[in-house]
Amino acid sequence: MYHGQGQRDQFFEGWYYKLVDSSQNHRWAVIPGIFKQTDPNQSHAFIQVLDGLTRQATFHRYPLDLFQASNSSFNFRIGANHFHQEGLALDIQGENQTISGELHFDPIQPWPVTILSPGAMGWYTFLPFMQTYHGILGLDHRISGDLTINGNQIDFSDGRGYMEKDWGKTFPRAYIWMQSNHFSSLGTSLTASVATIPWLGSWFRGFIVGLFHNDRLYRFTTYLGSELQQLTLTDKQVIWRLHGNARTNRVHPFSGYQLEMIARRSEGGLIAAPEITGMEPRIVESLTANIEVRMSAIRSGENKEEVLIEGIGECAGLEVAGSVEEIVEEVDI
Repeated sequence: MYHGQGQRDQFFEGWYYKLVDSSQNHRWAVIPGIFKQTDPNQSHAFIQVLDGLTRQATFHRYPLDLFQASNSSFNFRIGANHFHQEGLALDIQGENQTISGELHFDPIQPWPVTILSPGAMGWYTFLPFMQTYHGILGLDHRISGDLTINGNQIDFSDGRGYMEKDWGKTFPRAYIWMQSNHFSSLGTSLTASVATIPWLGSWFRGFIVGLFHNDRLYRFTTYLGSELQQLTLTDKQVIWRLHGNARTNRVHPFSGYQLEMIARRSEGGLIAAPEITGMEPRIVESLTANIEVRMSAIRSGENKEEVLIEGIGECAGLEVAGSVEEIVEEVDI
């Protein structure tokens, strides 16, 4: 649900819809949200639209009073545009871009929510001083419907989608984010992020990684005790290795898991992110990267690995932002 009711200080909340048609010739990100500041002239709602192939990003600004959100569910409107967990309906009439149409999603596969672990951030969600909070709303789902963008109709039927959200004061000082649900095995989805996390006057490197495969979510996260073994950044790749224990993923007879990800970088479009001064265009996002994934399990009592998941995720989203030398262990750019 929307977290900004009654917020008077600086606050942002943004939802992220990734939309890829069945041919993979159309890759779009639609990012609706709200930005509040003590200066009412800076407060506004917005809808960002990124064409992943042309890398053209468009920012549509709306008066704050055109944002209306439910207090109890994922359901909100910005002007004539309607956003919810099962889809979206767009009616954007901007000077540089017009979009109309409706999309539906089914079935939705959110990150599991429990009382003690309410979503992807686990117990960190309960801490009131976090800079940014993160939720994963749909790891993978089928799309139906179409959108007309600048007069061109795009049929998204049988395409694939992904949804997440962020809320808080500002984005992390540095982070890497990657996502793909276009593997050879339908229904497989990877989402992974690592960032600087402020903590009691200092900071630490926190990460959230989820690999959804065969209706099971394998979780590699800081709060569950997973270990980051390698994080290398070059001008062409992000190389990331993690170790997770059996307790984390509750699959026997394995005693541990090894996850290796190699993201191949590509050019992207410039999208806006929340800063103290307002929504500033500073994040380069690509929707044409790919991610090579290999997850192995170590069988209890043995010292050898058994490959459980292996493949390449196409149409991948990738962002490398901020002072990333603070969070990577090796930089070669």
